[in-house]
Amino acid sequence: MDRVALITGGSRGIGAATARLAAAQGWKVAVNYAANARAADEVVQAIRADGGHAIAVQADVADEPQVLAMFAQVDAQLGRVTGLVNNAGVVDVAARVEQMTVARLRRMFDINVIGSILCAREAVRRMSTRHGGGGGAIVNLSSAAARLGAPGQYVDYAAAKGAIDAFTVGLAKEVAAEGIRVNAVRPGLIETEIHASGGIPDRVQQLAHQVPMQRGGTAEEVAQAICWLLSPEASYTTMSLVDVSGGR
Repeated sequence: MDRVALITGGSRGIGAATARLAAAQGWKVAVNYAANARAADEVVQAIRADGGHAIAVQADVADEPQVLAMFAQVDAQLGRVTGLVNNAGVVDVAARVEQMTVARLRRMFDINVIGSILCAREAVRRMSTRHGGGGGAIVNLSSAAARLGAPGQYVDYAAAKGAIDAFTVGLAKEVAAEGIRVNAVRPGLIETEIHASGGIPDRVQQLAHQVPMQRGGTAEEVAQAICWLLSPEASYTTMSLVDVSGGR
């Protein structure tokens, strides 16, 4: 059976690094993106240039009809998903809780939490032995913020990632006997574009001194952990929350 991985938010940062590494390890990869088709196509072309198999798939993970269409497209073009990386996520500009609007909170939870649960739901419907599947692996992207709380910056983001931790534990227990492993990776300070979208492009440099390893991490370092959790080498690992945070 072909190994087919869907990586949400796969056009940049950790998602793009994971797509490239998974393809190098023999996965057929669906690179999901919300709006930046050019970036997704660049990832796909790089994978194909290296002899891998990849497609780009547009969908806003917070929109159920788009999620359904995305999985249908992957079914048709690559086959049934056997690996899902719930990487799509957003932050917002640094703010205290008393400054946060309902619109901000809904966006934060719609994309980071509901989107991940929707994608996991569709993956389980394809992977579970209960539904005629052959098993699979789901890796959720949490954050060290779930432990640290992100006070004065992104308490809402930290809360959303705390929800991902709880979801990971519960889903892992729910589907463990159906051939599906569910784990989460919690990156710390990682050099990606997400900090700029939060209004602090040099955030890693500002906070590197707080990391015991005295540096930020790379998207490739996080991708290594994700791809291990997807792989048969992690066959007895489920319900784990793996910190990739340099000790922070």
